Amino acid sequence: MDTPIARPTAIVDLVDYQPGSVVSRVVIRNSGAVMTLFAFAQGEGLTEHMSPHEATVQLLEGEARITIAGEPHTVRAGEMLHLPAAVPHALHGEQSFKMLLTILKQPPQ
Repeated sequence: MDTPIARPTAIVDLVDYQPGSVVSRVVIRNSGAVMTLFAFAQGEGLTEHMSPHEATVQLLEGEARITIAGEPHTVRAGEMLHLPAAVPHALHGEQSFKMLLTILKQPPQ
């Protein structure tokens, strides 16, 4: 079976914006990690929350404000940010943005 991730693919094209929504698509899931694409419509975001796992956010398109432990960061297309485990974080976009979230389930060794 041919899947979009089984060949070179423009990752930004694997998820589309929907007005007033956050759209997500899991592209890889295994025992050690989960990679999920997100498309956030303008003005959308995720309220403050925590994860027991480390993660990275890679901005593919647009710009987002990501707050980690109360400290805001502006992240732009082509940039990434580390989200430490068990630390509160939130995301918001004044404009539409797309990102790849990689959650690392295995603790570092």
